[in-house]
Amino acid sequence: MGGCGILGVGIWLAVTQGSFATLSSSFPSLSAANLLIATGTIVMIVGFLGCIGAIKENKYLLLSFFILLLIIFLLELIVVTLFFIYTDKIDRYAQQDLKKGLHLYGTEGNIGLTNAWSIIQTDFRCCGVANYTDWFEVYNTSRVPDSCCLEFSENCGLHSPGTWWKAPCYETVKIWLHENLLAVGIFGLCTALVQILGLTFAMTMYCQMAKTDTYYA
Repeated sequence: MGGCGILGVGIWLAVTQGSFATLSSSFPSLSAANLLIATGTIVMIVGFLGCIGAIKENKYLLLSFFILLLIIFLLELIVVTLFFIYTDKIDRYAQQDLKKGLHLYGTEGNIGLTNAWSIIQTDFRCCGVANYTDWFEVYNTSRVPDSCCLEFSENCGLHSPGTWWKAPCYETVKIWLHENLLAVGIFGLCTALVQILGLTFAMTMYCQMAKTDTYYA
């Protein structure tokens, strides 16, 4: 059911917010909708194996469920560990990648990236990755997108820097994530707890079935 819910949200985002894509130029398919669709599909498949295995009391399906869930759990641990070990390198790479993405802003076939930057700069009241001068390299002149303006108006990005947001978007979004770190941590712990319970129950049922088979044998 959880997998169905995640998949449904992903499909809804893809249909209604299809123009909101990733900010990354290196991973253009790494959007929120695609991630949710992939996650929901995997959760549904793994959950289906466990559910049918428990209902039918099929130890092979339960074992498959256990192995797949264990692999997913270990991969999550590896990803989280690597993230904390290489935080500085990830930060530098992310900023470089985002700056490359700025050059795709407003170009043909990149409406998703364009809309994403416009929404972020408007909602977070920021401009550019490190600062508003990042846009100077994109336009080859002293101007920024209109979404950087303190008061939006047509071609306001051509005005003086005093009319633009000064905050860097990367740091602003990073601060926002840190402020909501508790919610993210609780969600992560709940997810890990559900996975551990799934592994425990699957292995318990598998062992009971194996003992039953041995007894009747």
